[in-house]
Amino acid sequence: MTEPAATRIPSLGPRGEGWVVIQFVLFLLIALAPRVDEGVVPAGARPVLALLGVFLVVVGIGIAGKGLLDLREALTPLPHPRDGAELVETGVFARVRHPIYGGIVLGAIGWSCLSGSLLALALSAGLLVFFRLKSGREEAWLRQRYPAYEAYARRTRRMIPFLY
Repeated sequence: MTEPAATRIPSLGPRGEGWVVIQFVLFLLIALAPRVDEGVVPAGARPVLALLGVFLVVVGIGIAGKGLLDLREALTPLPHPRDGAELVETGVFARVRHPIYGGIVLGAIGWSCLSGSLLALALSAGLLVFFRLKSGREEAWLRQRYPAYEAYARRTRRMIPFLY
């Protein structure tokens, strides 16, 4: 029998420690990405881009923050589920399986708009791909731990409410 694709995603440590290290490197790169030349974004578009950036940062913080609160004792920085924790399907988790990842990506895109950095925007797209892979590894562990996870995954989005 063929191994499911999600289980072929590397663990990067017994509880996924390597995934956390890589994500913090990506956060740092996005935060420190240089601004682009002033001529790339027309002057009239800068205020709109800044407003969009603020909106995405606020929404991202809200989604990620709600995810942190809703996890309660199941919260762990690692992708491997905490021993003894129950599957959380309420609050923001009723809409998305990985709201913290989705909120962080929205915030990173917002930061890219605010900073005017095309490199930060490209790195934010890379962060989305990274979180897609990390969530795949995490979901393989969640499916092993929780029999109800498969049905939960079928009825919820992955990271961003109503979108993805």
